[in-house]
Amino acid sequence: MTPSGDEARRRPVAGWSPHRCAGRWSIVDETTTATGTGTHPWAFEFSTFAAAVARSTSTGDALRVVVDAGRTLVPAADLVSVTVRRADGTFETAAASGPLAARLDDLQYRLREGPCVMASRRAGLGLYESSDVGADRRLPHWGPAAAGRRVRSVLSVGLFAHEDPPRVAALTFVSHTRGGLDYADRDVAVVLAAHAASVLDARADLREALRHRDVIGHATGVLMEREGLGEQRAVEILESVSQRMNVKLSAIARTMATHRAGL
Repeated sequence: MTPSGDEARRRPVAGWSPHRCAGRWSIVDETTTATGTGTHPWAFEFSTFAAAVARSTSTGDALRVVVDAGRTLVPAADLVSVTVRRADGTFETAAASGPLAARLDDLQYRLREGPCVMASRRAGLGLYESSDVGADRRLPHWGPAAAGRRVRSVLSVGLFAHEDPPRVAALTFVSHTRGGLDYADRDVAVVLAAHAASVLDARADLREALRHRDVIGHATGVLMEREGLGEQRAVEILESVSQRMNVKLSAIARTMATHRAGL
């Protein structure tokens, strides 16, 4: 069966080669358009992308490769960024496709609300998505503010997949079109996030964050059990106490775990 126009454009064949043009990845057809069966449409792109990550000389360079690849492999995305949760529970942007992406991230960190913050709190694959951020009741503050900057829809994947929240990082895609990411390939987003996770896993501060995450996860469980709270609400309370007391989240969590019997 002959593939559709979109499928034909996405399907790699022998002889195609990746090129970086204006900071973006593109695939140039050097021979012909594939019409037969074979590997997954984006297998070749990911193979080339993985090689570029491996050649990177620093964490920052590798994450910029992830961001560049994200804009090509998720073509509906206008902006892409990687957020990392520090050991004290605060966030930082490790790589961004441009100044607007970085400013949107900063806004999330100040408000403690937004796609990467929400994805970091989610279980399972850690997916958070919104087709219309301005009207999304889950984003009462960040949503309208982002909409004022022409942001309409978002998709964020928490890192690492299937691990318990709070997660240590997130990969976020942003579109200027309402519903613009509704049909984005979630598999591509998750695999890209896995590559970002492999890059971050080498960072010493991330390994420290992973150790703190286990402690925070335990404290979250204590709150859920004692107060009858949901997981997300328990994490929000811990973060709020940390902010008000100006004490690291991991320190508060460790105190709760140590003095659990007296709580």
